[in-house]
Amino acid sequence: MRIGVLTSGGDAPGMNAAIRAAVRQADALGHEAWGIRRGFQGVLEKDWAPMPSRACANILQRGGTVLHTARCPEFHEAARRAEAAVNLREAGIQALVVIGGDGSFRAAEALHREQGVPCAGIPGTIDNDLPGTDRTLGFDTALNTAVEAIDRIRDTASSHGRLFLVEVMGRSSGMLAVHTALACGAEAVLFPESPDGSYQALVARLNANWLRGKRSSIVVVAEGDGLGSAVAVGDRLRRDYGLDLRVVVLGHIQRGGSPSALDRIWGCRWGAEAVRLLDAGKGGFYLGEVAGALAVQPLARILDSPPAPPEDLSDLVDVLSR
Repeated sequence: MRIGVLTSGGDAPGMNAAIRAAVRQADALGHEAWGIRRGFQGVLEKDWAPMPSRACANILQRGGTVLHTARCPEFHEAARRAEAAVNLREAGIQALVVIGGDGSFRAAEALHREQGVPCAGIPGTIDNDLPGTDRTLGFDTALNTAVEAIDRIRDTASSHGRLFLVEVMGRSSGMLAVHTALACGAEAVLFPESPDGSYQALVARLNANWLRGKRSSIVVVAEGDGLGSAVAVGDRLRRDYGLDLRVVVLGHIQRGGSPSALDRIWGCRWGAEAVRLLDAGKGGFYLGEVAGALAVQPLARILDSPPAPPEDLSDLVDVLSR
């Protein structure tokens, strides 16, 4: 069997580990792996080539993706997906390993459902916002990167007795923000799913901390929060209360860098398992982790609502910031 491997959407640390595992597991089972460059855009443009085992040497520890990635809005059109299926058949590619997030899995689900192309999904996104899995590739690395950065900011905040608003990524999910806030001891966290993420609640919390004697604070802001960006919230606090605060937007620093051990291990496990299941004749699924165990979900499950951050974590941020 000829198996295509692609990475799609935003890059995430651990993607290269999954690529390497898929390619080498395919080789071990007597299949031929083909690397598809720039995700689904590469499928439409036939931008692919055989990817032998040796092509994966020394990529395990690298961030980003050696296959490159791209957004491909035209893949939302059924006619373009039909064209993609024709391209794959002509090239002899009989199945796909798709490493990506929500948009990539939705594209794979449609390709499988409409055109019968066996697709195996590997969750690769720092947002950790996919249903049916407790973990996605890149989340652990991005979390550790954000925490390390805020630990450094905390030194300056304490030295100057100053409020810092730190914006983290996560698209429309607060997973990264809440976990970061808890791990770095933030005084507050703003995220889209918060049951009480109002401006008034933030002000009340900061004021309560001031009355307890706290003279510096860190507020973690998810980029998709309903109050707006960290810059917008900071401007409002300055205008209303004249606070001497600073805003830091961590941005794409969270996506880059060498993947953590956990992201490497799950990339290896998922990449190999995807190929083993394709070898067994399965298709139309994606992999994940549930309660510490490797899980297999139908691709159609990507249409479910995304998970929200565990409520007990955001509650802990409030309790432990006293």
